[in-house]
Amino acid sequence: VQLQASGGGLVQAGGSLRLSCVTSGRTFSSYCMGWFRQAPGKEREFVAAIDWSGGSTNYAASVKGRFTISRDSAKNTVYLQMNNLKPEDTAVYYCAADSAGYSSDYSKYDYWGQGTLVTVSS
Repeated sequence: VQLQASGGGLVQAGGSLRLSCVTSGRTFSSYCMGWFRQAPGKEREFVAAIDWSGGSTNYAASVKGRFTISRDSAKNTVYLQMNNLKPEDTAVYYCAADSAGYSSDYSKYDYWGQGTLVTVSS
């Protein structure tokens, strides 16, 4: 499966962005989807994940209440709505697909997108 992430950019603290990740190549509903991020000099970290149907989600504590993950099966797309952004949210954001579950462990994911850069200025 191929993943194409988009929607990153420069935003001021307190602002919002919506990331999108379009998938192709396999049945979208066969995969749980996750968002991860990696800031300069830091390890990749979990942000949010959603199950096959969109009925269950999981969030990192640092983004809970500010970010929302969702999926649209008609468009084969997973979204990450990011509100009340903070400078510490600055990172390259990656979407990923996993057929087995919506884990917070990045090593469980089989497929990855290319990443989209989010920069939050203070």
